[in-house]
Amino acid sequence: MPNDVLIVEDDALIAIDFGAMIAELGVAQVRIAAHAAEALAMIADRAPEFALLDIGLDAGTSFEVADRLDALRVPYAFVTGYSADLALASRFHGKPVISKPFLRADLEAVLRPGPEPTTPLAPD
Repeated sequence: MPNDVLIVEDDALIAIDFGAMIAELGVAQVRIAAHAAEALAMIADRAPEFALLDIGLDAGTSFEVADRLDALRVPYAFVTGYSADLALASRFHGKPVISKPFLRADLEAVLRPGPEPTTPLAPD
C-alpha cells in the first residue's frame, strides 16, 4: 500500500470520499488537487507514490498530469464516470481505470500491488 497518494478530482465531494476511503485503507498521506496545474505543482514539490486521476476536469483533462507521472515512473489509475473517456488517448492504453461510482474494493485493488483488476483504458 502506498504511503502518499495524490488525488486529482474537481468534484470536492468525490475527492473527500476518495480521500476518506484511502485513509481507511491505511495510506498515511492523501493530497487532493482540483485541477492539473495544482497537481503538477504538488508533484514538483514532492512526487506521490501513487495517484488517482479524474480524466475529465472542469478545465480540461488530467492527461498532462499522467504524462508527468509517467516521466517520473509513478504509478497511477484513471477515474471516470463517463465511458466515452475510456477511449480518449491511445498513449494511456493499458492503464488501470476505476469507474464512478466506485466501490471500496475497486480502490483497494488498484492501490495494492499485483495483477491489475480494473478495466484498462481502451485504445482510440
